[in-house]
Amino acid sequence: MPAAAGEGSVLCFGFPLSIFFIVINEFCERFSYYGMKAVLILYFKYFLHWEDNFSTAIYHTFVALCYLTPILGAIIADSWLGKFKTIVYLSIVYTIGQTVLSVGSINDLTDHNQDGSPDSVALHIALSMIGLILIALGTGGIKPCVSAFGGDQFEEDQEKQRRTFFSLFYLSINAGSLLSTIVTPNLRATECGIHSKQRCYPLAFGVPAILMAVALVVFVIGSKMYKKVKPQGNIMLQVSKCVGFAIKNRFQHRSKEFPKREHWLDWASEKYDKQLIAQTKMVLKVLFLYIPLPMFWALFDQQGSRWTLQATAMNGDFIVNPILIVIMVPVVDYLVYPLIKKCKINFTPLRKMTVGMFLASMAFVAAALVQVQIDKTSPVFPAAEQTQVRLINLGAAPATVQFQPQFINNYSLPVNVTMDGMAFGVLDPLSVSNYSVITKQDKSFTINASMPLATCTVVSKTFGYGSAYTISVNDCTGSHLNVTYFEDIAPNTVHMAWQIPQYFLLTCGEVVFSVTGLEFSYSQAPSNMKSVLQAGWLLTVAVGNIIVLIVAGASKLDKQWAEYVLFAALLLVVCIIFAIMASFYTYVDPNEIEAQFSEEKKGEDKKDQDDNEKEAEADSRM
Repeated sequence: MPAAAGEGSVLCFGFPLSIFFIVINEFCERFSYYGMKAVLILYFKYFLHWEDNFSTAIYHTFVALCYLTPILGAIIADSWLGKFKTIVYLSIVYTIGQTVLSVGSINDLTDHNQDGSPDSVALHIALSMIGLILIALGTGGIKPCVSAFGGDQFEEDQEKQRRTFFSLFYLSINAGSLLSTIVTPNLRATECGIHSKQRCYPLAFGVPAILMAVALVVFVIGSKMYKKVKPQGNIMLQVSKCVGFAIKNRFQHRSKEFPKREHWLDWASEKYDKQLIAQTKMVLKVLFLYIPLPMFWALFDQQGSRWTLQATAMNGDFIVNPILIVIMVPVVDYLVYPLIKKCKINFTPLRKMTVGMFLASMAFVAAALVQVQIDKTSPVFPAAEQTQVRLINLGAAPATVQFQPQFINNYSLPVNVTMDGMAFGVLDPLSVSNYSVITKQDKSFTINASMPLATCTVVSKTFGYGSAYTISVNDCTGSHLNVTYFEDIAPNTVHMAWQIPQYFLLTCGEVVFSVTGLEFSYSQAPSNMKSVLQAGWLLTVAVGNIIVLIVAGASKLDKQWAEYVLFAALLLVVCIIFAIMASFYTYVDPNEIEAQFSEEKKGEDKKDQDDNEKEAEADSRM
């Protein structure tokens, strides 16, 4: 199919200049997506006050929706707008969604407070859900188009450059992810607000919104350089009709008088041309291979949910996966693969993907081992129908007991307590405050106690991750506040560094699975079905997130480590099944097959022309 003007013929380092606009666009878009996603489950838990399981369910539902909408994007691109316009229009929707989510997280919109009452969070939930739906529509809609649009910029004889592009494309994805995963959690950690201070989710979501707008602008700037393949009709509908007719025709003619066909799709030859049938065969062969793939994504996307929640129960704070990706992609491409080739091992794309699935399975075994260690250091909470009570009477007379204290006033007069701007209010003698959450636990805090005769201060001890303390305010010596600490829950002692092995294994699995899968999907797709097969690839991610919801809901496992082992075992079984299926797959060259049909069609057209000329000559003689 001829391309529009601006054929992308300008070269830079041997590559079409247009692809650099596409790579920069992808970097900014992935910064936007992963930056928002990095704090999303924390937003659910700490701002909307949803419990862990519900937050996890909504998180994976959102991710699933992000990977279901690529089908819609592929249909729009291939049927009506083409890839370029589809990317532009849906990027606008995407930017609006990021903006709405950022606005929805502003504390001052309502009288939202820490109690998380339904009246105070209703508007936040509504705006957040609208924003996430628009984001899912935008990011999902452009997913099958951007990578395929990048592949379109290359000529048929630039297969090596195209392969390098997909690695560069995936590297830009993870470079954006790396930067955003470092930046947005730090933006969230700051405090902002006019009437009430909060963790700065508006900024953590607002910066990704700005980056998405930048991605849109960069993509539009390169417009005149792009090779734009025109839409070729609703190819998904044509494929569906072809498949449906073949099945219907096959069952209508089951009698022996009809000759058998080499392939069941050949039963559609009575209505559809041979080229469409051949192209449909190619697509269905790949889609059949995709059936086991969702299990990989079921494990992979738990980085943002279960693994993030696992990290909140550990000591430390650092980013692993994006850093490893940026390192491992060039290492694998320029060191590991060449070494394997020198060893004369035929490491085909499908074998690479099989290895990736195995590594992801082992990553969850490592996660289970870490979880066992975390469980050993976790506090023992009372079981169902049990209550755990700790009583402290610091006075000389009987005292009324109240639960969940943070500060105890053991002074004879009322005391107004604050800690680095965090107010605990006025405490009467022997009264207690509620617990308050401290996010920066790796430093000391200044405790101020305003007493009737003086204001006293003291620098607190350093509070460990995951710990809970009761602090008794005793008295004041000069301006020094005397306090006593009671450790209610011991701090976490398992450091986040123990997550490195599981992230390393999963990252290696991602590099050989996902990068290979993107290139494989493009290389095995007919020219008019690139977006369709990309959408099919992305659909496996959506199904993977649905699997998380189903397995986590149906397993009823009390221990998190047991759930990790369950997922690891499921992926290992699926890995074996995929390896067997892959051994029967025969690689094809769509361009070669299409060229054969093109030659055949030229021959048929010439024959028809000759026949018409002969008929015309015969008519002239009569």
